[in-house]
Amino acid sequence: MNYAPRSFAAARAYRDDTADRIRRFLPMVRRLAWHVHGSGRAGIDLEDLIQAGLVALTECSQKHTGQTEDGFAAYAKLRVRGAMVDLIRRTAPMSRSAADRRRTLRDHTESLSCALGRQPTEGELAEAMGLTLADLADLRAAAEPLRFETIDDAYSESSMAFADDRPDSFALLADEETRHVVGAAIAALPERLQMVIQLYFVEELNLAEIAAVLEVSVPRVHQLKAQALDKLRSLLGDGFEVV
Repeated sequence: MNYAPRSFAAARAYRDDTADRIRRFLPMVRRLAWHVHGSGRAGIDLEDLIQAGLVALTECSQKHTGQTEDGFAAYAKLRVRGAMVDLIRRTAPMSRSAADRRRTLRDHTESLSCALGRQPTEGELAEAMGLTLADLADLRAAAEPLRFETIDDAYSESSMAFADDRPDSFALLADEETRHVVGAAIAALPERLQMVIQLYFVEELNLAEIAAVLEVSVPRVHQLKAQALDKLRSLLGDGFEVV
């Protein structure tokens, strides 16, 4: 069997060129893996992302026929990152509609990248898809996969995402008990003193207005108010501060 020496030389040069590109763009693969891994997507190891990126980089090096190195860099970056995101997508739950939106974004992005020789800007992509920048941002958000994390991993007392200004159950029970005790103490007052407490603390009338309602003098209202508060302090005990 005869072998053409030129064929062996071409094949060797092809392999050497591919290996050289992989070595030169390996740092890019690692940077992209760190970026994707650090963007909050749980459940995927960094090494798995790097491996997926290397496979995509190898395929790019073998298939790319562009003349410029810048064109290859833009093409490779897009494909490598796409491979990493696809790996995450395969391991994350996603609705069919979200998958369709993601596919639409990817197809338009790849088409523009081939036409421009670089990754398109958000403005260029939005224009090509007939969308506004706000609509494109909404589309990207709707195309993201769902993420499920255990509450132990996600919860943080210092995170405002878990902040709640509502009182806890103990505070609610204590407040309910306080209202019950205070209500019972007020009900035990003479009717006239109950009226003073109602008008002053609930209706928020001043002493002159209460005097007009009760048809007594202002000093008399002041005296009745003092009597009511003294009786409440006696009924409620030391656990309550009545002012």
